[in-house]
Amino acid sequence: MLLLQLRNELWKLFGKKRTYIGFVILLLAQNGMLLFFRFSNFSRHITRMLEGNGFLAKDFISCLTVGIVMLYPLAILLLPLYVTLIGGDLVAKESEDGTLRMILSRPISRMRLLLVKWMAGGIFSLILVFTLGVMALLFAAPWFPWGGLFVYVPDQAFSVFDPGLGLQRYALAHLFLAIKAFTLMGLALMFSCFNIKPAAATILALSVLFASFAAQMVPFMKEYEHWLLTVQLSNVWFPILSSPIPWWKIGSALSILMGLNLTFLVVGCSVFQLRDIKS
Repeated sequence: MLLLQLRNELWKLFGKKRTYIGFVILLLAQNGMLLFFRFSNFSRHITRMLEGNGFLAKDFISCLTVGIVMLYPLAILLLPLYVTLIGGDLVAKESEDGTLRMILSRPISRMRLLLVKWMAGGIFSLILVFTLGVMALLFAAPWFPWGGLFVYVPDQAFSVFDPGLGLQRYALAHLFLAIKAFTLMGLALMFSCFNIKPAAATILALSVLFASFAAQMVPFMKEYEHWLLTVQLSNVWFPILSSPIPWWKIGSALSILMGLNLTFLVVGCSVFQLRDIKS
């Protein structure tokens, strides 16, 4: 029965047009960035950095490198917006439309209903991140050759990988990025369980994220940055692109995010159980 309910929830989720807004905007953003990379001085800057460190540039100016360059800003700026949009809709939108009363008239507990919605949101997050990674390589392939992976973020990473290992790191980065997307979806779903509008749930989730990011930018918060949500969301996926992989940092972030996800679910269930929906 749980699988049948999950199938129906996914059918409803992917039957809405607004579910595909994130896919469309992310794909358009990727193509816009590709055009900029192809007809700008992008290759020249990468060549200067690589050759200045003793590497042959033509081996690393590839679709893998371009895919990672596109991924970093999209994962920070756009991905949180669209997963919180879906998370904020899962309960609040059905309450706003009045369909939640009909659902709860059936013999299903509120906790089970929320668990099914939580699982459906997780599947959406995984599909969105998977699409982001695959489409980046497909769109970049006609413009850039296959080759090694070069990762550079000031003060964070400078790594080079051969094509085989680069593809593995690229896939792993997206797998762990899905955990970030899932966490943000769970945060928005928690707010969606309150008696508020879907847009308000999304805005509250994004406000928590932006508040954490703003605190991260304050110099004296450096000592306390391990308490910030944005730091842990970054630590769970970006260190995969380092060499060697700091598994201790990823494991620490993963344990914290698992605790946060469980907290979001418990708080959401508690609020949802106490809400007077049928009156």
